[in-house]
Amino acid sequence: MRLPGRRCAQWPAIPPVIRNPPLEQSPPVSEPLLPERARVPRHIAIVMDGNGRWAERRGRPRAFGHRAGVQAVRKAIECCLRAGVEALTLFAFSSENWKRPATEVRALMDLFLRSLRREARELAENGVGLRFIGDRARFSPELQAQMASAEALAPQALKLTLNIAVNYGGRWDILEATRALAREVAAGQLQPEDIDQARFECHLSLAALPEPDLFIRTGGEARISNFLLWHLAYTELHFTDVLWPDFGEADFAAALAEYAARERRFGLTGAQVRAAGAAHA
Repeated sequence: MRLPGRRCAQWPAIPPVIRNPPLEQSPPVSEPLLPERARVPRHIAIVMDGNGRWAERRGRPRAFGHRAGVQAVRKAIECCLRAGVEALTLFAFSSENWKRPATEVRALMDLFLRSLRREARELAENGVGLRFIGDRARFSPELQAQMASAEALAPQALKLTLNIAVNYGGRWDILEATRALAREVAAGQLQPEDIDQARFECHLSLAALPEPDLFIRTGGEARISNFLLWHLAYTELHFTDVLWPDFGEADFAAALAEYAARERRFGLTGAQVRAAGAAHA
């Protein structure tokens, strides 16, 4: 399945992390918890916050919380597959996360590498395409190679595009797109007046995908934290106090239900949106 989106070059698919029973054997989400299919977001972006605090409240090291967060990733992927979501983008490691204690960063890199080795093939077999977005240059050669290997495992029938944001920042993404366009202008391939929104978006990390319809942040914080700054202009925001390792099926369904109840106007009036909906009914 090819995701409709901007007219940009198509890229393969993205990353991490799950196990236990195969995805297709998971119990179905309770139907009453899911909104009607027509109101399911095509693309969901998630800031997975609260792993460290979850572990600290249990008297365990922060790395313990990150390992628990892997299971919440699995649940989110399973929920997306059952609900018919086309793309899921997870903020796994920001460009600012390098400031954390070295022991925590090392534990995260080790967890990331082990998860990729263990789970990438299973994801592809279940129709999940993997792709990493962000600046990979700072990661070890071994981890970079593992990312490329995981991305190469394209599923035969794509059901969900999974983007993993690693060493990613929204400002970095915009700067990279700007530099790419500047190089085209300098090479005489493009005139400055020809730069429009569509051309700019083709140079962003999520080019060719629909913009996120729903943004979810767990952990009680109510901010975007330099995630997908360009892409979230008209995204519906959902904040919850639930820490990421505890974010389960019911929490995911509640976020979908809240999204389904909202009226997305994109600058129009409510009457215009309703009239357009009636015309297409």
